[in-house]
Amino acid sequence: MYRFLFIFFFINVVGFAQELPPIKIFTAEDYKGQNQNWGIAQSEDNLIYVANNGGLLEYNGEQWQLYTHISNPILRSVKVKDKIIYSGSFMDFGFWKKNEKGQLEYSSLVEKLSIKLKEGEEFWDVKFYQNWILFKSNTRIYFVNTVSKEVKIIESKEIISGLFVSNNTIFFQKKNVGLFSVQNGEEKVFSNDAFFKDNKIINCFYHNKELLFLSKEKGFVTLKETGVTQLKTDLNKHNFLIFSAIQLEDKSFLLGTISNGIIFLSENGEITSTINRKKGLSNNTALSLFQDNSHNIWVGLDNGINYLNVSSAFKIFEDEDGALGTIYTSLFFDNQLYLGTNQGLFFKDKNLKFKLIENTEGQVWFLKEIEGNLFCGHDKGTFVIKNKKIISAITKELGTWNIKEVPSNKDILIQGGYDGLSILEKDNGSWHFKNKIDGFDISSRFYEFYNDKLYVNHELKGFYELEIDESYTKVLKKRKINIPQIGYGSNVFSFGNDLFYSSSVGIYKKQTDGSFKVDSLFSKKINDLENITTIRKLEEQKNTLYSFSNNNILLITSNSISLSPQVKAIPIAGSIRNNVLGFENLTQISADNYLIGTSHGYLLLNDALVKKEKNVTISLQHVLVNKIDGVKTALSLVEAPVLENKHNNIEFSYSISKYDKMIKNEYQYRLEGLSNNWSDWTENSSQLYENLPYGDYIFQVRGKYGNQIANIKSFNFSIKRPFYLSNLYIVFYVIAVLFIIVLINIYYRRRYKLKSKSLLEKAQKELKLKELESAQTIMKLNNEKLKVDIESKSRELASSTMNIIKKNDFLNTIKTELANSESKDISKVVKIIDKNLNNTDDWKMFQEAFNNADKNFLKKVKDKHTSLTPNDLRLCAYLRLNLSSKEIAPLLNISPRSVEVKRYRLRKKMGLPHDENLTNYILEI
Repeated sequence: MYRFLFIFFFINVVGFAQELPPIKIFTAEDYKGQNQNWGIAQSEDNLIYVANNGGLLEYNGEQWQLYTHISNPILRSVKVKDKIIYSGSFMDFGFWKKNEKGQLEYSSLVEKLSIKLKEGEEFWDVKFYQNWILFKSNTRIYFVNTVSKEVKIIESKEIISGLFVSNNTIFFQKKNVGLFSVQNGEEKVFSNDAFFKDNKIINCFYHNKELLFLSKEKGFVTLKETGVTQLKTDLNKHNFLIFSAIQLEDKSFLLGTISNGIIFLSENGEITSTINRKKGLSNNTALSLFQDNSHNIWVGLDNGINYLNVSSAFKIFEDEDGALGTIYTSLFFDNQLYLGTNQGLFFKDKNLKFKLIENTEGQVWFLKEIEGNLFCGHDKGTFVIKNKKIISAITKELGTWNIKEVPSNKDILIQGGYDGLSILEKDNGSWHFKNKIDGFDISSRFYEFYNDKLYVNHELKGFYELEIDESYTKVLKKRKINIPQIGYGSNVFSFGNDLFYSSSVGIYKKQTDGSFKVDSLFSKKINDLENITTIRKLEEQKNTLYSFSNNNILLITSNSISLSPQVKAIPIAGSIRNNVLGFENLTQISADNYLIGTSHGYLLLNDALVKKEKNVTISLQHVLVNKIDGVKTALSLVEAPVLENKHNNIEFSYSISKYDKMIKNEYQYRLEGLSNNWSDWTENSSQLYENLPYGDYIFQVRGKYGNQIANIKSFNFSIKRPFYLSNLYIVFYVIAVLFIIVLINIYYRRRYKLKSKSLLEKAQKELKLKELESAQTIMKLNNEKLKVDIESKSRELASSTMNIIKKNDFLNTIKTELANSESKDISKVVKIIDKNLNNTDDWKMFQEAFNNADKNFLKKVKDKHTSLTPNDLRLCAYLRLNLSSKEIAPLLNISPRSVEVKRYRLRKKMGLPHDENLTNYILEI
């Protein structure tokens, strides 16, 4: 993980400040290597290579990778030429080349060329000279020709303390002997001056048409006809021990020391900056130095690697002790930098230290120059500042948010405060409080004059249009303006000839009817930017606005002809900017320089140094594939591989190998064949796809470097079908399917026949059931008819029986009356009555009616009890009708007592138990 520190580096931006450019620190934990780093180089594709005690480090802008080649992996030197990385190590030297899989492979020149080394040799330096590669150990220099593979060796009994190539000449130093050059493959004494015998030479430079030699302790010297001449530089004033040195692109020098960090030295020999651990480096011993293709500095330290972004457009002041607090506003006034913070108003003194202006403790909201006066809006009111002190304090009102000139009257100013609007008036060249404007008491931080009206916005209470009287004493009319959609960070401002209202949800322009509608021109310009903060006017320039988004500073200017907005987005990570939400501020302090206040200091932006990179490219670093829980293997980056079906977990790593933006690179990717949609932008530089189905795929990735979109990088690959979907198996499946279809056809034909038969049988059954149901219905109807008939017959039987009973009862009554008479002539009448009482016709009529009502009853009784006589059956029939003994007696022409006797005898003939009721028994038959 990287973290930003800030270093002391001299820049004279506007003649008042020494600010700090950023540095990235990489620790051994970051790059997964050892602490010491002996050499740094860069390849044509911008990758950084470092000779580390743990091996060769490669950095692609996103990730570090460590390569080792032997059991003793310590590398002492590294150089890059023509896409080949040359390195020297213990008892070996050789080169690294990337294979088609994007991985480095090492080849030992010692082994390839059968070079015999001295025991214990370590190769501390690599140099290029024409077609030769030079490898230096302590006692030998090996020359290897890259074309002919010829090897030459210069051997020394003394220690070779330095090897240099300058002005197309090879130099080396022998300890205690002197300085030598190589001519026609032979060593020649270049100088045996005592200086070269007694002082170790760190590097040699061809500067201003002469050779300069930098020594470890005595600074620079040059060779004249008179001998060694020491150059006068600031190094002579110090006791630095130099360990490494390079000449930078601008002809200045960068020196690495043993215990004092690094030193920037102008080409005239002046020390412009010293950077050590106290000022930002992670270590004071600089073992190696390198300037990359973007002119930034890499430092290989005794403990870690540091990257100095000296070409950055940003320089940063860090308020380390918290003396300033959060910066809300700033102004460069009268050749003096003023900072307004939550702790007061500060200025920078001649010692470049910030001092508090007396009696300004508290919140400072704005600084503005009006007619040569510096106005300070404060929590306590308004202050006028001159010569770094308060010359006038206008504190009758509560805190002041802002002050603006009144367009129609240059002698008054309108100020927005905590409790509304008030007027300042100039009297004899000084400003004083005049009056508060009545009729509007809302806190007025953002307000703007437009067409003789004042528009005031309060983020929570609303947006108002005010019409003020000519004397600016009261509000004549107040109208609250409805905005279609309310957001946060709202403001009102004029731009060009129009008035705008802005918030987080959009920018609205005032229409001729007084309403505000979304402005399409502004919306198109900022539509793709996220979390835009309050848009404000840049006071130092007309028709210029500024704002901030997640990872950008936005400068909004107008087209000189159409006055349409032009947005310039300058990328910087929001975490570095670290503004206080709602109080973001930017001040122009010179033509190209801006100051951005933060919660812990400020940033200086040099707009002239903001550059747009050309041909930003993204590259695939490696593609790894594996089975589930299997070992990952790298794929070729130059072919379209066809993968086995189970090797369907594939990981892509990619990067943009640029390092100087103060914002992390972002990436988008998609896998055609799985989805045609691009992913969201992400800072992750790798993507893993797991358990992909078989098929053809195209992986595409593109990157964003700052605000620039890199080219699309593609990688084609295929995943084989599983074995069970191979052509042979497909033929088998086709045959099997055809066979199954035939079987299914046979099965369904048989099933159809069976089903047809079953349906026929079912239909027949249903027909029979319907016939049965019809028969049952008919039977039911017949039964109902029979029931009706039986009920009718039963009624007839009951009626007939009752008639017989009444007739017999009547006859018996007459008979009894006659029997009581004394007349002797009534015997004939009695006989006639007896004859009618015992009339068999009555019984036959009753029997016929009874059989119609209750068929087979008498037969059932007779079959069950064969001993019964006709008179017994007659009694059973009457009992079946549930007649009582009294009712039966007339029918049998006997007394009720005789009926009881007959009943008793009938029970005995039927063999009924004593406790069983005779009538119930007969009814149940």
